[in-house]
Amino acid sequence: MTETVLFVDDEEELRRAAAQTLALADLQVTTLDGAEAALPQISRSLSGVLVTDIRMPGQDGLWLMRQVLEIDPAFPVILITGHGDVELAVQAMREGAFDFLEKPYEPERLVTTVQHALNQRRLVIENRALKRDVGGRDKLEARLIGRSDVMVDLRKNIRAIAATDTDLLITGETGTGKDLTARAIHDFSVRGAHPFVHINCAALPEHLVESELFGHAAGAFPGALRPRIGKFEHARRGTVFLDEIDSLPVPVQAKLLHVIQARQITPLGANEAVCLDIRILAAAKTDLDAAVADGGFRADLFYRLNVVTLRIPTLAQRRDDIPSLFINLVAQAAARYSKPIPEVPPAVLSQVARTDWPGNVRELRNAADRFVLGLAFDAGPDRSGGPGSLAAQLAEYERSLIIAALTAQGGSLKHTYEALGLSRKALYEKMQKHDISKASVSE
Repeated sequence: MTETVLFVDDEEELRRAAAQTLALADLQVTTLDGAEAALPQISRSLSGVLVTDIRMPGQDGLWLMRQVLEIDPAFPVILITGHGDVELAVQAMREGAFDFLEKPYEPERLVTTVQHALNQRRLVIENRALKRDVGGRDKLEARLIGRSDVMVDLRKNIRAIAATDTDLLITGETGTGKDLTARAIHDFSVRGAHPFVHINCAALPEHLVESELFGHAAGAFPGALRPRIGKFEHARRGTVFLDEIDSLPVPVQAKLLHVIQARQITPLGANEAVCLDIRILAAAKTDLDAAVADGGFRADLFYRLNVVTLRIPTLAQRRDDIPSLFINLVAQAAARYSKPIPEVPPAVLSQVARTDWPGNVRELRNAADRFVLGLAFDAGPDRSGGPGSLAAQLAEYERSLIIAALTAQGGSLKHTYEALGLSRKALYEKMQKHDISKASVSE
């Protein structure tokens, strides 16, 4: 990032002298002869500092300072003043000026003041960039944690899909976070302010499936004493999430296909159709291709939903994310149980990183709960004892230790190589050997 000093004075000789002084200090300088010429150079993103004389023909330095602070209240402005204007300069500092120099000033004083102002501006720019980074990834990354390539791609796809209104099929093993993904897609879409209706198809009583989904009129069946609005109609202008859609009976699948295609329902016992303004997300934990082949799932419904498919990765496919994910789950568990957040030792992080988690995030969350509650911590089978040569197992063990230490030290390389008893060079070599990047470790 190039840092610029904007020096404004109506006297050419003073501009030339200041430019020479600042250039000798390796500072980039742009000289301008008036306030009107300087103002267009100012922006919130400019990494620089403004040095301006107060007394100038036309608009003076105080006018310029006030205009600049309107654009960016954190922009550093240094005023140059004559002996009789010191009180004016002090008042300007109360209004937001960074500092002032009284004529005649020493060249070293100009350089020192400018360097201090540039240091402050650098911190402001870096802090804003950090906030933008956090704000941009934050809301989605805070839900779907991970720096692995598969998680970066998943979040990218979610943002792209959320911007459309297409129906979607979400697939993945048990516990990978299909419901969390569906909720994120809804919240980041234009329908986010409207209902999100989660329907667990596996938990619906078979004889009440149609009534639950589509609603019924009074007297539609024995016991239906009053009309009922179904979940589809309840989700108007929002999103319906059909979890475990592979559990729906085949006859209901046929009616669901009609709903998806026509965007209307007819409640049981009613004669008039009800138009729907909804988005449909569906999730399946089984292989729907195989279910179609076996006759357990309608092919036409599958192809209707399969226009866009999002597959959620397992923990085994993003093993490097496990330590940071576990720390986050520990913090969540501590909040739920009203307990202080315990420190997670690197040894525990290494253990969870080397463990197989067939239940994926759900199983890892249970382990985090046990850790917070102080129960016997058993992370399950150790992956390091799996098949493979001794060299491969040792390499995987070393890799997991480094990732765990990086996570425990908040990504600090210095603290990591000190904690592991390594030199900086040795840590870098091992990270390169095991394809570990600092950016891949969530801080």
